[in-house]
Amino acid sequence: MVTPIAITAVASVSPLGNSFSEVKQAYAQPQTAIQQVTLEGKTHWAAPLALSAREEVERVMQSQSAYRKLDPSVLYALAAARKAVYNAGGLAGVNLGVNFGSSRGATQLFEKYHQEFLATGLAPTLTSPTTTLGNISSWVAHDLQIQGPALSHSITCSTSLHALLNGVAWMRAGMAEAFLVGGSEAPLTAFTMAQMKAMKIPSQLPADSVYPCLSLDLHKTANTMVLGEGAVAVVLEKGIRNNALAYLTGLGYATEILEHNSSISAEADCFQKSMRMALGSLPPEAVDVVVTHTPGTLKGDASEFRAIQKVFGANLPALTTNKWKIGHTFGASGLFSLEMALLVLETQSFIPVPFLPQAQLSKPIQNVLINAVGFGGNAVSVLVSKNP
Repeated sequence: MVTPIAITAVASVSPLGNSFSEVKQAYAQPQTAIQQVTLEGKTHWAAPLALSAREEVERVMQSQSAYRKLDPSVLYALAAARKAVYNAGGLAGVNLGVNFGSSRGATQLFEKYHQEFLATGLAPTLTSPTTTLGNISSWVAHDLQIQGPALSHSITCSTSLHALLNGVAWMRAGMAEAFLVGGSEAPLTAFTMAQMKAMKIPSQLPADSVYPCLSLDLHKTANTMVLGEGAVAVVLEKGIRNNALAYLTGLGYATEILEHNSSISAEADCFQKSMRMALGSLPPEAVDVVVTHTPGTLKGDASEFRAIQKVFGANLPALTTNKWKIGHTFGASGLFSLEMALLVLETQSFIPVPFLPQAQLSKPIQNVLINAVGFGGNAVSVLVSKNP
């Protein structure tokens, strides 16, 4: 018998706030957290941290002098990780591992140091240690005095769900009792925005748009992706737990043959494979809700929807997403979707996309499937359930 894996805590700093109660309150409202921001004189749609989250990150930064030299992506991770471990009861004496990932990494510091190099021909002393990708998990392990394994990785937008896969693998191999997994992203810089613009995927909707990101809207006529920032941390523990928020009951993953650097097939073959793997022997009709990846782009949204149709047939589960609300947080997005799924399971209330027809659920919500995919078709699907 496979040992159950319980989710015993989740915490985040995001455009929705600084606590699970704030997140719950925000999702109960139809307003988006996306707004117009100005970066180096140019205006963009983006979803920056909420004020309470910024204040929490500031407290973390001031807690140790060394933290004042860290990139925001690391500080966001520290803030979320501290709260997640606290929410899980501290985990004293537990063989705890940590795996935090990021798609972009230390974006702001890397750009700052590179500009200094171009101007002076010299690199500041802290350039390398503060911009390496392992920087995030190393500082999280330092901050929480974690003695177990600390690893980082980047698998574009499926990064944080790959962190979850890693945590489960380590625990099932008997190499850790619990794992702190997470994703952190601080991509709201002019250079990152320019990269997205070069791909022609950011939202160009007018400044008075109620919903600048039309994620999951299959009738939109243009790309509407919007970037968001934040970090989310999740605690995984082995076995049946009295404090379990939910259980991981299915894990799936797949990749596609690359046709283009950012391509995904028309029917998202990788998603079809990852969803079927996550379902295992569970009949598709047992899935109540799917939290989609749907970044708000024409091709990305349509291909994932077609994959869902292929897997579930005519009886589709209720579909929802959070990117209309918080934007696309790149590597952190998968676990932000998991946070949303946990909220749905806790409240037994479906969180609709306000500009789409609302699904009607006539039975208790027991099983929620979460999707994430990175550039090049690197998909992960995770099934979370009320019961193991």
